[in-house]
Amino acid sequence: MVFSAPLWLCGCVSPLQASQALQFDLATEPIYTRERGHGFEPGAPRNAAGQPAFFSVDLPEGNYRITATLGGTQASDTTIKAELRRLMLDGVRLPAGASEQRSFVVNVRTARIPAVPGVEGGEVRLKSPRETVEEAWAWDGRLTLEIDGPRPALRRLVIEPVRLPTVFLLGDSTVADQSQEPYASWGQMLTALFKPTVAVANHAESGETLRDSLARRRLDKILSALQPGDTVLIQFGHNDQKQQKDGSGNAATYQAELRTHAERILARGGVPVIVSSMERRNFDAQGRLLPSLTEYADAARTVAAQMKLAFIDLNAMSRQFYAALGPERSQAAHPVNNGRLDNTHHDNYGAMQLARLVALGLRQAGVPVAAQLRDDLGAIEPGSPQAPEQSGIAASPGFTHQRPLGD
Repeated sequence: MVFSAPLWLCGCVSPLQASQALQFDLATEPIYTRERGHGFEPGAPRNAAGQPAFFSVDLPEGNYRITATLGGTQASDTTIKAELRRLMLDGVRLPAGASEQRSFVVNVRTARIPAVPGVEGGEVRLKSPRETVEEAWAWDGRLTLEIDGPRPALRRLVIEPVRLPTVFLLGDSTVADQSQEPYASWGQMLTALFKPTVAVANHAESGETLRDSLARRRLDKILSALQPGDTVLIQFGHNDQKQQKDGSGNAATYQAELRTHAERILARGGVPVIVSSMERRNFDAQGRLLPSLTEYADAARTVAAQMKLAFIDLNAMSRQFYAALGPERSQAAHPVNNGRLDNTHHDNYGAMQLARLVALGLRQAGVPVAAQLRDDLGAIEPGSPQAPEQSGIAASPGFTHQRPLGD
């Protein structure tokens, strides 16, 4: 298909000063430049069926509702991701000549932390070069859309700033936006499970602990943007467990740091939700799953109970998920890199199944934002996951042999 570049239909609004709806008619193909402030990313393949394209617009930090007009003269199959591969639209199929509008919400951010009550101004201490180079699209004050699929057809975009409830995510590599295949996280998939009435802002990062979240000011960044009633999902444990080995922490310090997060979120009027870490895939010779994170899952549950906070037991649900698939089929939830199966991290299929379990957990815990989950998600049962053979999320073009930080 031919991806066109934007024409400013409104005529008088600069993308750098966007305070109203911006409309793009995809009819030509300019390359993004800083001066223009919008266009296709240079070097990305275009004008070929099945080839992905990346379209960017400079925008101030905030939440934006994007209304995409899909379809064309030929049958189409379009997937749209945003920023670092956050899934927005999954495989929208239209017959030849058909047209359809779909809306989704994207959070755009920078590393700057504005001063608010209880939070000093400053910046997030980004990891270099991981976040400053490899994951720069997550922090560049620019909205970037990735258009994928075997027959993508994106004809028009309308981008408007919106004030909506936001679901913030804090966690490790199993939550963080993974920039390249074959890795993915449940945080990248959760975006596609909400109606276009909620924004998801993923501040998780690979290799991190609760202590890192405080030291690198990721929690401060969230608190600076959080509005009363916004939700914050907190899932740590994989890397915190290592602090027990190096003598710098244990389950008790983990609980104390978790309480600090929850208390500061509550002080700003937010809704903290504690999520226990999903289990690592590890079966014994008899086909039984061997748990490795029980102590930290129990510690997270205890803090939630003591503070009367919503709790999602993703650890327990992930064990049911792996057990339902069994030792062999459960491998389909994990990436193979350099010939080795990664039993901690997940691929697109595994990430989507965990995201669905998080959605189930939101409903079961009665978290208010659960009312904004899509109505067409179908039944979600940890012991009856969607079949791996039915998973078909369009792959992104980038591939890495670098394993995410953490284990």
